[in-house]
Amino acid sequence: MESASKAQISRTAIERIYIAMRHLFIRGGYKPMGMSGEAMINSLLALEPEIYGSIGDAEKVELNGLLYIFQRLPMGIEQCRYVKLISREGYENSSFTPIVPDKRRRNCYRLDESQMLIEMTRGRSDIYDVLTHLTFMYIEAEKIRKNSLDARNQPNRAWSIIEEVVKENDSSEKVSRDVLLTHLSAILGRTYAETVEIAKKFEKSKGVNTFVSIVYHLGKLSMDEYFEKLDREITFSSSLRDQVGHHNFGDMWSSKVKSYIYSHGWQDRPIHIISANMHSVMNCLYGQAAIPSFKEKSLLAIAEDLSKPENIAYSERVKKYALKSGMVVINDTYGTNIPVQIFDTATLKPNTLTQELKFIKQESDQPIIVVMDYAFGEQAYETMDELLKPFDVDGKKITFNIASINIMGKAGILAGKKGDIMIPNAHVFEGTADNYPFENSFDVTPLDGSGLGIYYGPMITVLGTSLQNRDVLRYFLKSSWKASGLEMEGAHYQKAIQAASKIRNSIKTDVIIRYAYYASDNPLETGSTLASGGLGIEGVKPTYLITLSMLNGIFTN
Repeated sequence: MESASKAQISRTAIERIYIAMRHLFIRGGYKPMGMSGEAMINSLLALEPEIYGSIGDAEKVELNGLLYIFQRLPMGIEQCRYVKLISREGYENSSFTPIVPDKRRRNCYRLDESQMLIEMTRGRSDIYDVLTHLTFMYIEAEKIRKNSLDARNQPNRAWSIIEEVVKENDSSEKVSRDVLLTHLSAILGRTYAETVEIAKKFEKSKGVNTFVSIVYHLGKLSMDEYFEKLDREITFSSSLRDQVGHHNFGDMWSSKVKSYIYSHGWQDRPIHIISANMHSVMNCLYGQAAIPSFKEKSLLAIAEDLSKPENIAYSERVKKYALKSGMVVINDTYGTNIPVQIFDTATLKPNTLTQELKFIKQESDQPIIVVMDYAFGEQAYETMDELLKPFDVDGKKITFNIASINIMGKAGILAGKKGDIMIPNAHVFEGTADNYPFENSFDVTPLDGSGLGIYYGPMITVLGTSLQNRDVLRYFLKSSWKASGLEMEGAHYQKAIQAASKIRNSIKTDVIIRYAYYASDNPLETGSTLASGGLGIEGVKPTYLITLSMLNGIFTN
């Protein structure tokens, strides 16, 4: 019998992690360093996901991976022995101050020095994402503890100095910064230069404690469990376990959006849904009109100016102008964390638009554009499925005139580089038999001469970007799948679209579908994973060229 390939071993590890997380969620809780948690830890170590870098090294603490997770977990979680994942349970009306991670919109609440509540309203993918991050955090915490003990299993000098500094609230004058970072590098199993670099990155990050404090508290909780048997615990509220998979939040969110459309009598006008960010469509339609100095500039030049940090006042002016000129913002109050913009294009004035936009004023049936912010993983199915359902008005089902669905996403590319474009013809859901081929009407003409690479082929919808490693990704790239990239929402969106158009008949069978992704990372290239940071200004060109293509498709069809 042939031995399993690395890709097969990795895919088995992903499946085991997925099954373990489902089991622990149903059970209601577990101890990360107990038997159940150990199974997850072993599977994650066997997988060695790219985003977690040196997770498999027994001594070296993975630095960029820690920054990545702490930008997505609530500030102070490294200090908490108890973590509880909850649903929307009324804490928004309590005296607790919400803690919102910088890179992941969710409300979290610190009950006391030992317990953190994390509100989960975006479905299973979000829960599994958090559990994966926490598992990684505990793995690195164990490394910190081991590196902080001497041969007699007692705290070494480096740990004692770090502890003294943190207890004095980082204000100790006894230890210089260089000496402190030297001792910190010993605990991390890293060089002094690497430690200095990551400390600076943490200092620049919003909503994250200092790196010294994080390392200390990770090690401290590990030591407390190791020496004092003070176990760390992760639990799930009964409300969360009851509500997951029932579309409660998506139903309330979509009803609010459809109610606004129906109340204005727009349900029979061509409605075009765009899943994208909250700035590119708005800036394309109103950027030139809002800022007089932009009048002679191209769309890309306007986009680049609006994306510069020093021009934040311009962005605010565009938003104010848009709100006065036909844009409506529907903020989410139910927990999906997906705001919506609605554009009545009948209010647009052709002479205020950039020449790249092919807008033509019509006498009637002017398009309505609904822009929804990015969903997260399985949440894409929940929100799109509910949005495409008929609207219930006094027991009568009102079908909206959905003309097109346009999905712009960030994705990991397998053959190109950051900033390149992927145009899929199918979505393949990893670990299942769910495959969704479709006709993609996205027009690549606006990309001509852009200098960006364009890649065609299926996209792999993964269970989580935190669970991918090179062996699995190379398999999807080199095998007969010939995948161009990976992301987390495509199969879920397409599942909802195909159910609505081919089974439920709630939208037209010939609804126009446009998918395009820009590469936020290349997980096969060292230094280009998500943990290495975002695209920054380099992401402006692909974002706005995709937006331009989608808008022109809406205006000319």
